[in-house]
Amino acid sequence: MALIVQKFGGSSVADSDSIKRVAKRIIATKKAGNDVAVVVSAMGDTTDDLIEQALDMDSNPPAREMDMLMTAGERISMSLLAMAIHAQGEKAHSFTGSQAGFMTDARYGAAHIRAVHPHRVAEALSNGEVGIVAGFQGVNPDGDATTLGRGGSDTSAVALAVALHADVCEIYTDVDGVFTADPRIVPTARRIPMISYEEMMEMAASGSKILALRCVEYAQRFHMPIHVRSSFSHRSGTVIIPQGVNPDTVPNYE
Repeated sequence: MALIVQKFGGSSVADSDSIKRVAKRIIATKKAGNDVAVVVSAMGDTTDDLIEQALDMDSNPPAREMDMLMTAGERISMSLLAMAIHAQGEKAHSFTGSQAGFMTDARYGAAHIRAVHPHRVAEALSNGEVGIVAGFQGVNPDGDATTLGRGGSDTSAVALAVALHADVCEIYTDVDGVFTADPRIVPTARRIPMISYEEMMEMAASGSKILALRCVEYAQRFHMPIHVRSSFSHRSGTVIIPQGVNPDTVPNYE
């Protein structure tokens, strides 16, 4: 049995049918004998819609209020996903960033994670439930909601995996892993089965949008394997691991 943290981005939970499909995938991972914790992003264009509404109210909204607003999208996703899992016969428990123990600094809009104390998530897992966490958010020393900036949900997932001592952090997106170029634009792009943290950070620094630089740095610091794969297929993706590690030792790597 492995402990797997799965992260699903906005395109993976864009609508009700997508959320139901994600729920089915999570349940399949659990029924294979694994404990599963999940981090979710906001549905589709929810974050952009919220920003547009905020700017319609105030062309220069207060940073604190923007973060309060921005955390709403992931809360919607986590609740609906928990309901979808429940409807398919399994137990799930959703948590906001603060409930999951994500402690950050006081910087609004681009907060840094200072510590993660996922006691309630661990308790849910020990009770046989799927723990679902709202990504991209935490709480500052004053008890106010904060957001983590670009790639925040990926960073949330890696940080949760580290705090739970997970075996792997799976990042689900709309492509089958890391490619030599964007496969949606370049049909001849090749998937890279395995890549080191250093190589992935270089790609991120050069503009690759698969993973945020901060997310990969966090994974490297704690030697957390990342498996980037598509939520729309069951093919193997790309594993990001220390040099010399056999990718076959990564759980759920088919």
